[in-house]
Amino acid sequence: MVLPSYLVHVHLMSILVLILFNYTIILMKKLIAFSIFCFALISCGEKQKKEVVELPPAKLKALIIDGQNNHYVWPKTTMMMKGYLEETNLFTVDIHRMDSVWLGIKYNQSRPETYTSFIETYPLTDKTYNISDSPIKISEFAFDFKDYDVIISNLGAESPLWPEKTRSDFESYMANGGGFVVIHAANNAWGEWEEFNKMIGLGAWGGRNEKSGPYVYYNEAGEIVKDSTDGVCGSHGPEYEFQLTTRAPEHPIMKGLPNKWLHTPDELYERMRGPFENATILATAFADVEKNAPPWDPNIKGLGQNVPQLMAINYGKGRVFHSTLGHFDYSMECAGFITTLQRGTEWAATGTVSQEVPEDFPTADSTTSRAWK
Repeated sequence: MVLPSYLVHVHLMSILVLILFNYTIILMKKLIAFSIFCFALISCGEKQKKEVVELPPAKLKALIIDGQNNHYVWPKTTMMMKGYLEETNLFTVDIHRMDSVWLGIKYNQSRPETYTSFIETYPLTDKTYNISDSPIKISEFAFDFKDYDVIISNLGAESPLWPEKTRSDFESYMANGGGFVVIHAANNAWGEWEEFNKMIGLGAWGGRNEKSGPYVYYNEAGEIVKDSTDGVCGSHGPEYEFQLTTRAPEHPIMKGLPNKWLHTPDELYERMRGPFENATILATAFADVEKNAPPWDPNIKGLGQNVPQLMAINYGKGRVFHSTLGHFDYSMECAGFITTLQRGTEWAATGTVSQEVPEDFPTADSTTSRAWK
């Protein structure tokens, strides 16, 4: 039977429509699959990009140098500072202890711990060293400072002068952008090292005198005075609580800290001398004439001026944070000491401060301590 021509055309059209319909479905499936594939690639890329952005930055490398200090508590205070810096999650901290060690002086014989208790309790397990009965006169210390973002000195009075090459290497490290933190008695060392005196701004004892530079302080009018009067370099009274006054509230280390805050019992260093170049006084304390008079020298009274306690110094491209605080372990338990150490070390290493001021920071009338374990 032969179909009419119009029926043949209709049949052929139906077949063509069916073929096109099936092809369209196949094409749509492929487009959907391709879209899903592209979306997956984009999502994966965004995820990878997000993961890269969220990777934590490399930690700053800090080094604490100790082993020759006139304060016999130094093995413990080194460990305290190491812990304080590590708890910020910004630093990894190494310790370099001198091969020959001097424990220093037990100033107050009534303290219950034995003279050797701190070095016995806080040794470095990977190092052996000889303990000297008296201050060490000669140093063969050499070190590659470039491996670190910041160096913290927990040395003290009577520390022997580093060899000439080591001093030159450290000067280059600092001039090229290194960071340096000077804690308490570390400013007693090396009065004869001219560039070190420039780094720390002002120093105490260590053979310094009026030729080393003037006394520097704030007077009652809030003016910085450079006083070239003859006299001793370095003095303090018995340990006591004293109030610090912020002098550079916009400096990264001090930004957000209260104008005045009370510090735990400590030695209030005064009558420091030095070149005081490229230096900023961050905080002062009032050296009372009677309260800060040294009991061992009746000829000296407190200066009666607002003297520097925290300083920031620029040395070439390098940065120095100088803190006179931290005579004993309880002095370093002060939340004010801890906070300024953490912020000052970050600034010395980077030039910026990312840390917030803690809620327990001392007030003008009340100090705050954190028991260290």
